[in-house]
Parts: sequence; structure tokens; C-alpha cells
Amino acid sequence: MMMVMQPEGLGAREGRFAGGGGGGEYMEQEEDWDRDLLLDPAWEKQQRKTFTAWCNSHLRKAGTQIENIEEDFRNGLKLMLLLEVISGERLPRPDKGKMRFHKIANVNKALDFIASKGVKLVSIGAEEIVDGNLKMTLGMIWTIILRFAIQDISVEETSAKEGLLLWCQRKTAPYRNVNVQNFHTSWKDGLALCALIHRHRPDLIDYAKLRKDDPIGNLNTAFEVAEKYLDIPKMLDAEDIVNTPKPDEKAIMTYVSCFYHAFAGAEQAETAANRICKVLAVNQENEKLMEEYEKLASELLEWIRRTVPWLENRVGEPSMSAMQRKLEDFRDYRRLHKPPRVQEKCQLEINFNTLQTKLRLSHRPAFMPSEGKLVSDIANAWRGLEQVEKGYEDWLLSEIRRLQRLQHLAEKFRQKASLHEAWTRGKEEMLSQRDYDSASLQEVRALLRRHEAFESDLAAHQDRVEHIAALAQELNELDYHEAASVNSRCQAICDQWDNLGTLTQKRRDALERMEKLLETIDQLQLEFARRAAPFNNWLDGAVEDLQDVWLVHSVEETQVRKLVPSRDQTLQEELARQQVNERLRRQFAAQANAIGPWIQAKVEEVGRLAAGLAGSLEEQMAGLRQQEQNIINYKTNIDRLEGDHQLLQESLVFDNKHTVYSMEHIRVGWEQLLTSIARTINEVENQVLTRDAKGLSQEQLNEFRASFNHFDRKRNGMMEPDDFRACLISMGYDLVRAPQPLPRSPKGEVEFARIMTMVDPNAAGVVTFQAFIDFMTRETAETDTTEQVVASFKILAGDKNYITPEELRRELPAEQAEYCIRRMVPYKGSGAPAGALDYVAFSSALYGESDL
Repeated sequence: MMMVMQPEGLGAREGRFAGGGGGGEYMEQEEDWDRDLLLDPAWEKQQRKTFTAWCNSHLRKAGTQIENIEEDFRNGLKLMLLLEVISGERLPRPDKGKMRFHKIANVNKALDFIASKGVKLVSIGAEEIVDGNLKMTLGMIWTIILRFAIQDISVEETSAKEGLLLWCQRKTAPYRNVNVQNFHTSWKDGLALCALIHRHRPDLIDYAKLRKDDPIGNLNTAFEVAEKYLDIPKMLDAEDIVNTPKPDEKAIMTYVSCFYHAFAGAEQAETAANRICKVLAVNQENEKLMEEYEKLASELLEWIRRTVPWLENRVGEPSMSAMQRKLEDFRDYRRLHKPPRVQEKCQLEINFNTLQTKLRLSHRPAFMPSEGKLVSDIANAWRGLEQVEKGYEDWLLSEIRRLQRLQHLAEKFRQKASLHEAWTRGKEEMLSQRDYDSASLQEVRALLRRHEAFESDLAAHQDRVEHIAALAQELNELDYHEAASVNSRCQAICDQWDNLGTLTQKRRDALERMEKLLETIDQLQLEFARRAAPFNNWLDGAVEDLQDVWLVHSVEETQVRKLVPSRDQTLQEELARQQVNERLRRQFAAQANAIGPWIQAKVEEVGRLAAGLAGSLEEQMAGLRQQEQNIINYKTNIDRLEGDHQLLQESLVFDNKHTVYSMEHIRVGWEQLLTSIARTINEVENQVLTRDAKGLSQEQLNEFRASFNHFDRKRNGMMEPDDFRACLISMGYDLVRAPQPLPRSPKGEVEFARIMTMVDPNAAGVVTFQAFIDFMTRETAETDTTEQVVASFKILAGDKNYITPEELRRELPAEQAEYCIRRMVPYKGSGAPAGALDYVAFSSALYGESDL
């Protein structure tokens, strides 16, 4: 004895009559086959009529029908024919004999065919069918209906009875007085059947005129319209349904399934349109992200392009104040203009990684930015910016030091020149005097002594003149902006110095000549003196008086003492300035020595978080967001340090022995910290995308993380190729290298190379955690494919190899329709009307398999 069927894979709770898929939906009506043998007479009548009509709706395609369901299937011939019609397959040739064993053989061939479709047979055999057992025959037909008319119904991951019920509920939801909850009492007033028809063919029924208190009228309207316009035969009697407390569920399900299949074309088109809309929505969102990336990348690169020439301009300013303004502009750049760009660069990398994750999850080709706008291009441009920025800051400080030295040298030049000019003032007039013409010998000799003293003083001033000339030379070499006036003054000093030397020599010569002359006269006077002692006494007194005049030179020298208090005040002022500078150094160092280690510790902490995130992704995200907020709150310390750094620069202090942290070190560390926390948060966000798209559990993610961390030898969040190979081998991949010097396994190397192209498409030589997750889930992910999209377009196109703009606008929402029309290329095949579009090429392009 063969049994009525149960599909493969259904559990016991699915009922002993289950005809396929869908789970436990048959428990209510199929609790036990033995009870079903005691079929309610009203239900039996409904099933006989419904199943007979259903069989005839298919048998008529073969030019035959049945009159009596328990009699006409007894020889198995029409049963085999029915199965051939509904399956589209050929059954074994039937036995032509009329003996009982021939009939049993034919029925068994039919039951064997049903069993071959994955349905187990329970509680019935061929003998009962041959003997005309009505209840067994109805049970067999119901099993056939379940398998071939209901099992394959699928609506949003529900199938069979649940899927058919959900379909009915969705279609009738907008209609008043309709509430489909089952396949018996929900259909008694006929409104649900009329709503199904009106939903798909509103031209056939005026639903607004139907009344809930006219169930027979409503049912007959539905039966008549369905038979006349939808080719669904009348399978039920309105009176039987209305007068039965609980109409037969199998009969209702059988009849309603005919509506589902009658509208299958519309359902297929709706499903196809929904699939296409979903695919297009993914592409539109991705394209929006691509456009945003391109726009942000262009703006950032343009800003870098404009900024670099400014930073490369090393034309100095002539004055310290002008250079201080340049330094202030640079501080504004570092404090106000660059930080938003740092955030943009970080956001750009995050957007790029998120976009690539979404593309990988939807099996789209990786995003390739426009030429020159790769993340690596932006990183290179940014590095170039920071290089010229560092060079510019070094140049600025060097220029300020140069101007500071120039200022010092120029002031020193002016001081020494002024002192020298003050000393030389009146010297040329003095040397040009002929005061010796009327002088006596003693006076001439006194003049000579004074002249010798002057010559000594003049020689002593030679070093000062040489120092002044050296200062002028250094100012010229350092490109002092007032070098012309310095040179002019220096030249005047040198010319005057040469003239003083000439005049000094001339005066010496004149004094010596006069001395000799007067000595001769003196000899003559000696003789006279012996005779004129009083005259000699007077002459000696005159000489003494003349000698007293020599003290005038020492009075000039006393002017030096007047400079000492002034010099002392200057030194005191310089001491106070240096004390202020030292206080600023210590103030900056105290903060920097706290901030520097804090930043380094946070960078390491974020790195550890990235390598060992634990808990759910939501918990990880909450922890990272808190860390990010703590970091942001710390920014006030950086700003305060920037203020102290500015005070140091304004005071022209460029060295600090109290700390190893420069402002540049702090800035670089801070930017690294912000970038690190943002990247870690983005990694978790991408893991959420992956988890949600691929249905990963937290346990699976934890396993992936544990495996990745184990083979992340350098603990930098990346596996090198050999580490990744070892990881794959540990998971069962056949990638073991042959021992040297034997050659590697070609198969293993080819497979590993294939995998590396998936996880490292840019050949960076490393495997990130996100790429690792993508690979681990890639093979099992259920997603749309090119073939599915092509098949969906083919449905909308009415099975044609092309589609028209009118069809797209009719079947798709306006935005998606226009999106397709703009991007589809003209169809080049024969027999197509003007304007026909190639949906196959378009579908391939969506997945990167071709170019439009």
C-alpha cells in the first residue's frame, strides 16, 4: 500500500496531508488522517465539486474531463494525464489492459511520479483509488493541489498556505468590510473574492455597490465574473458556503489559489518591478555617495592646490612687523582654516570605506574615483601639503630669526656709528687748525704731545671703524632692507676716517717742522734767557698754564661714566625680558609634558580598542562614541597650549629645554588621534552594515574578530599575506605550501591569488578586518544578481529582449523609470521598434560586468 504524500523536509507538525512547503499551516485542517476519513458531509460535497472543477480546468487542456471524481480516476489513465498537464512532464507509458492489476499499475505510476516531486506518501494506496474510495480519492487530489497549485506560492519569505493567506491579506487590505484571517469564515460574505478581482481588474466589478448583507449575491458575482473573464471555473455553490457554519478550507484554498495563478503574471510583474526598484535604489544611493565623494575630494584637492603655492611662497618681508603678520596669518591657517579640512579628509576616507563596504555587500564592483581622486592621491596631496607647510613654518621662523639678528645688528651698527660720529665731530676742524703758527716751542711741544695722544686715540678707534665696516658687511650679506643707507653711512665713516688719517699726518708734519724751527729760535733765546731770567720764569709759567689745558681730554673721557647707568638699565630690562621668556617656556612645557603623553596614551588605547573590541556592536559603538566625546572635550587643553605657543613666538622664543614636545608634535599627535578614533568608529559602522546585510550573529562576529586578532601578528589591525594564508589554512582551506625546495602547489597558489584579489583589490599587501569579514561572508550572502535583474526586466518587457520607455514608465515609479531611460543604451537587435532599450547591457553595467 502506498501512502498519501508528505513533502521532504517538513516536520511532523506540518500535518499528515501536507502537500509541500510552508511549515505547520496544515495542523488546523489536517490533524489526523483517520478523522479526515469521517469527512463532514457538507465539506465532502464542497470538496467533490471544487476538486472536480479544478481537475477539469486542467484536463480540458488535453481535450477531456471527468464527471465523477471517484469513478473517472479508477483506471489511472486520466489521473496520469492530469499530472502530465499540470507538471508539463511525461509520465511512463500507461498499461492498456482493463484488468484490476493494470489499473493498480497505472495509479501507482501516478503516485510514484508525485513521490518523485519530493512528497512522501502516507495513509493511502493505489487499491483505494481503484476501488473508488471517495475520501481517499479526495485526499489524493488535495495532495496534488497542494503540491502543484499551492506549495510554490511564496510571498515575502512565507510559502504555501501562509504565503497564499498573506497575499490575500495584502491585496484586500484597502477594502472596507474585508478582513481575511483564514480560508473558511473570512470568505462567507463574498466580499473578499470580489475585492481580489477588483484589486487586479477594477473594470470587472463595481465594488462600491456591493453590500455585506448580500453574501449570495456577492459570491455569485465573483463566481460569474471569474468564470467569464478570468477563465476560473465555478468550483463552489454560494448557498453551500453561506449555509455552512464553517466552509471547507480545502475547497476555499483550491478556489482562491486559482485567483493567485490567474493574476500570477501581474504578481510576477509586481515582484519584478519591486526587485528592480530595490536594485536601482541601491545603485542610486551608491551613486549619490560616489557623487558626494567626488565633490568632497574635488573641493579638498582644490583647497590643497590653492594653499600649497601660498605655503611655497618664500618671499620675505623687509620688516619684523611684516613678518610677524605673516606668522599670524600662518597661525590663523593652522588654527582656523586647516582643522575643518582635516575633518573633511578624515570624513572622505570614512565615506570611501563605507561606500566600498556597501558595494561589496551588494556585490557591486568596487568604486573607482576619477583620475587623481583616489584616497591614495588625496593622501599624497595631503602629505605634500604638510611637507610644504612644515617647510614654510621653518622658513618663517628662520626669517624671523634673521630679521631679529638684522634688527640687532642694525641697532648695533647705529649705536657704534653714532658713537664714532660723535667722537669724530669737530676732529677735522681741529686737525686743520694752524694754531702752531704763533705758538712757542713749549706750546708746539705741548701741541705735539696732545697730537700724539690724539694719534693713540685715533689708533684705538681703528677697531671700532673696522667693526662698523664688518657690521655693514654682515647686514649686506643678510640682505638687510635698509642696506643702502647703512652702506652710505659706512662709506661716509670710512671716507672721514681716511681723511682724519691724512689730516693727522699733515698736522704731525707741520708740528714737527714748527718744533724744529722753534728749537732753533729757542737756542737763540737761551742765550738771551741767561740774560733775561725773568723772561724765562714767565715762560715757564706759561708752559705750565699750557700744560693745564691738556686736562680737557680727560674731561671728555668722563662722559663714559655717564653711559654706565644707562647700560645698567638696559641690562636690567633684558634680564626681566629673559625672565618672562623663561616663565613662558616653563608654562608651555608644563602643559606640553601633560598633553603629549595623554595623546600618546589615547592613541594606544584607541588602537587596542580597534584590535580587541568586545560586546555587541551597539555596545562597542557606544563606548567609542564616549571615547570620541572625551577626546573632543580635551580640545580646550590643545587650544590653551596653542595660546602659550603663540606667546612664545611673539616673544621670539624658539627653543625650550624643559620639554621634548614641540607644538608641531602635539598637532600631529592630535590629528592622528582624531583620525584614529574616527576610523575605528567607521570600522564598527561598516561591521553593522555587514552584519545587517548578511545576517551575522554577534557570536559569529566575535569569532571572526578572535581569528583575525590571532593572526594579526603586528597588532596593527591588518594581516599580512602570509598571516592571512595561515588564517585560511587554520579554517580548512587547502593552501599549504610544499616544503622547499619543492615547488608550491599550483592549485593552492592560484586559489590564494584569487582570494587575495578579493580581499586586497588595490594590492596594498595587507588584509583589513573589514575585508576579512567581507570574505568570510561573501560566499553565503544572498543578494540580487545580474541574472535576476535581467529576468525581472524580461518580465516587465513581456518576454522580449528589449524594453520600451513606455513600458518602463508603466511598470516602475517615475524616478526609477527615468533613471533607467537615461542610462540604458539603444537596443541593437533586429525587430525592435524605434526607441527600444537594451536592459541586458544595463543590468550587466549595474554589477560592473560591462560598461554602458
